[in-house]
Amino acid sequence: MSDERPTQTKVPAGPDEIQPDPAADPVLPGNYLLELIPVPVADLDVAKEFYVAAGFHADVDVTPAEGVRIVQLTPPGSHCSIVLSTGLNNLEMPPGSLRGLHLVVADIEAARNDLIARGVDVQPVQDLGGVFYAAFSDLDGNTWTLQHMPWRQ
Repeated sequence: MSDERPTQTKVPAGPDEIQPDPAADPVLPGNYLLELIPVPVADLDVAKEFYVAAGFHADVDVTPAEGVRIVQLTPPGSHCSIVLSTGLNNLEMPPGSLRGLHLVVADIEAARNDLIARGVDVQPVQDLGGVFYAAFSDLDGNTWTLQHMPWRQ
């Protein structure tokens, strides 16, 4: 899961400094793209370290204003990222209060073993009627679920 993309650490001074991303999905009329989910944590540095160790790519780590910090991380292969932040009142939630974020995987045993090798405590796989799940938590108690649906290729 090597990723050579650098972490954005500079806030662009204006729109002319923002480069187009040819890999990004187009935003077509009528589409509502879910691209960023706030994850409430107590310590941004500790949480960032956990998620990077778990294989997430650190896309952004910026301080756009005094007292504000935004850390954006993306799970491998995902089009949706998470954001860890401080100083943004509209994103405030108690640390550890997010439940059941799903990461859909092709091979749940391989994904589970990869996370375990990265130091994440992942529960055993459960078969719930042909859909397979394996749960884990971040250090704040936010819960995640690996999900495998055999019919999805």
